[in-house]
Amino acid sequence: MTDASLARKLDRPGHDGSAGETLACLIDAPATPAGPTGLTWLGGFKSEMTGTKASALSDWAQAAGRHLLRFDYYAHGASSGDFRKATVGRWLDDALAAIDTLAQGPQILVGSSMGGWVALLAALARPARVKGLVLIAPAPDFTQELMWEGFSDDIKSTLARDGIYRAPSEYDTEPYEITMRLIEEGRNHLILGKPIVLDMPVRILQGMKDPDVPWQHAMRLVEALTSADVTIGLSKEGDHRLSTPADIARLQQTIESLLAEIEA
Repeated sequence: MTDASLARKLDRPGHDGSAGETLACLIDAPATPAGPTGLTWLGGFKSEMTGTKASALSDWAQAAGRHLLRFDYYAHGASSGDFRKATVGRWLDDALAAIDTLAQGPQILVGSSMGGWVALLAALARPARVKGLVLIAPAPDFTQELMWEGFSDDIKSTLARDGIYRAPSEYDTEPYEITMRLIEEGRNHLILGKPIVLDMPVRILQGMKDPDVPWQHAMRLVEALTSADVTIGLSKEGDHRLSTPADIARLQQTIESLLAEIEA
């Protein structure tokens, strides 16, 4: 976290409606913003708001004089919660609460991986507030298409029997706990396979050597979006993280270009 980032916590209800959960947030708020449009960072599955791309975006926002909101979803990073109870719907609710409470001005949502799905859902829920999307290796419908449909019969049987499957991850020393609750609730938020009705510019950055979200998945998203102002940049050697210095520079340039278009 940089010294200029203000830490905030939002009180959030528990799954049973009780109080007690907290959503950890970081805000970069320039004294004199360079423009009216702010940004909200939406991270990926099991990622944190202090990760490489999010921190680089914070540095950029401070230098550019832009308001930036970051937060950790329920059961992620510095936020509270039990990951076994987490769902896509809960993470979307977190995003909307953070945007409604702490974001400043019209918004560009910058979503990475799962955060791309959350950004799309948030834009559908707040079309008057969200003016553009920048999506990095976006993973809409990942619980169904990139998890469930790729699981073996043994894994599906384990989920049906135990309610949980511990999936090994190359990004963490501990396995990811995938619950049947996550899979089943995720089906309430599927958006591919039908028009995604958004009338705003969308910019997608995708690696062609992404082992987690194939570039063809991103192309399906391009086809589903109804907006005429959609572009995708494919990096032939890019992986899922897209966090090399060249990737970060491309992200910053994409945001700057989109801001210029929105505020023209």
